[in-house]
Amino acid sequence: MAILHLVPESNPVLRTPTKAVTDFGESLQTTIDDMFETMYEVRGAGLAATQVGLDIRLAVIDVTADKSQQLVLINPEIIESSGSQKMEMGCLSLPGCWAAIKRSGWVKIRAQDRRGEIYEMEGEGILAEAFQHEIDHLDGVLFIDKLSSLKQKMVRQRAKKVLKRQSRD
Repeated sequence: MAILHLVPESNPVLRTPTKAVTDFGESLQTTIDDMFETMYEVRGAGLAATQVGLDIRLAVIDVTADKSQQLVLINPEIIESSGSQKMEMGCLSLPGCWAAIKRSGWVKIRAQDRRGEIYEMEGEGILAEAFQHEIDHLDGVLFIDKLSSLKQKMVRQRAKKVLKRQSRD
């Protein structure tokens, strides 16, 4: 397994809708494993393929503290949603930046697992937020798109400072 390079918010791949996954072979399996390893290394709860420079419709999620609920979302879509919640959230492509975002409080998704089997799953709270955040990434949408232009500017400035500091370390 390998730690993958996270692309910053300025990378155009993050703004490009992804392509459906059709090949569930060894290469995809390695990518999934590498994405989990990368996500855990940077203490994330989710990671979309676009965040590591890939234009495929793949995301991994684990919102548990003990890394016990690895979820693989291939070609995911939200099929139902309801309620509302406002949560502080961040993004691995905008390191060190957090903002309160309003999203659905409950969602139901349909996706394929790592073997290509279709499944449906419901989530609420942080899991619902993670589903929506990662699927947004796969559609070329970032959480800052849901903020006012002033807040977007503040988040981008903060991210630039964090990335500059990280590059010196």
